[in-house]
Formats: sequence, C-alpha cells, structure tokens
Amino acid sequence: MRVLVIEDDRDAAAFMAKGLRESGHVVDLAHDGRDGLVMAAGNEYDVLVVDRMLPGLDGLSLVKTLRATGNTTPVLFLSALGEVDDRVKGLRAGGDDYLAKPYAFTELLARLEALVRRQVAPSAEARETVLRYRDLSMDLLTRRVERSGRVIELQPREFKLLEVLMRHAEQVMTRTMLLEKVWDYRFDPQTNVIDVHISRLRQKIDRDFDTPLIHTVRGAGYTLRAAD
Repeated sequence: MRVLVIEDDRDAAAFMAKGLRESGHVVDLAHDGRDGLVMAAGNEYDVLVVDRMLPGLDGLSLVKTLRATGNTTPVLFLSALGEVDDRVKGLRAGGDDYLAKPYAFTELLARLEALVRRQVAPSAEARETVLRYRDLSMDLLTRRVERSGRVIELQPREFKLLEVLMRHAEQVMTRTMLLEKVWDYRFDPQTNVIDVHISRLRQKIDRDFDTPLIHTVRGAGYTLRAAD
C-alpha cells in the first residue's frame, strides 16, 4: 500500500516510515499541515496517517478540507489527545480510525491494513440490495422498509441499525459491534446512544404487530428474531 504520513515530529515520522517500508509499503512524508493537504489532494494514496496537532494547518481542518472536496482516502488520526471527546472530534471530522500516542507499531500497521482492506474489498453482503426476515423487508436502494406490507418510515441512523440487525438476524449483536458497524466508533463513547435508537426502532418495527422482532439479550446485546 502507498501511505502518506503527515507528522511534524520528524523523528517519529522517520521511525514510522522505516517500519512501514520494512513491511513492504511505499511511504511519503509531510511535516506541515498545508504541505500534507497539497500532497494528499494531488496524489493517489491508499491511506493517510494524520497527526492532530500540525503547524500550518491542524489535522482536523486538513481532513475536513479533503472530505469537502470529495476525497475518500481512509484516514487514521494519530494524537497525544486520547480522551473520548478528542476521538469523537477526529471521527466526526472525517477520520476513519484514531490511535492515541504512544502506540505500538504493530497495532498501527494492523489498523492501516484493515482500513485499506475495507476500502478495496467490499464484502458480498454489501452488494445485497434487499434484505428480508420473516414479514420484514428492507430495500437498500430505495430505502423502503415494510412489515407485513406496511411501510415504516425510519431516520437514517435507525435505518442503518435495522440493516445491521437484519444482516445478522438471530445472532446477538453486542454493543461494541453496533457502535462499530452503525456509528463507526471503535471505542465506547460512554453514552446511551444505542439504547435510545433501539427504543425508537422498537416503537416503529414492533409496536403495532403481534410478534416482536427486536430483543434485548441481557448482559450481551441485541438480536433480531421472531421469538424471545
């Protein structure tokens, strides 16, 4: 893979580049936010490693600018700012993953490889256009959800949550799994966001029907199945 590392700490950047090159990857370096933005926008990269705190242009602004221009190259944020709020800001700015300093190089490498795999190799299930479970159906192209022929209106996040539950019908989906697949979080934001959305989804999917489909599995997570 071809990697652009945007890191103002030259020693840290050189160490990272050395490890990536030894692993068989091509690496370019930028030590300033503005230079990094020009390189990222003007070249083809498989993944970007972006430090949060950069001279010239900070990492959040850099990634926001890239996303605003339609650049979808996966971004891994690196930062000494490792609190939950810092990670949330990074992800909301358009980052795909967030790794706090100090970090293990092996973890960095594994995360970069995972980001690239997700970008270039969509799964077979991602190509499905209609999902069905019992009397519930979901058309991913028209975004139409029906149960027993009745149309159910869902908000975008509710739609994504139901999609995940339907793709894994009769399996228990843990909170961690849902945070990653629905919210793209790879950490626990310490909020009740899942519970709120599950409650809203139940009101729409189960309230007017005899057989509830969305169930809580105590101590484990949630599942979509026809019987509790």
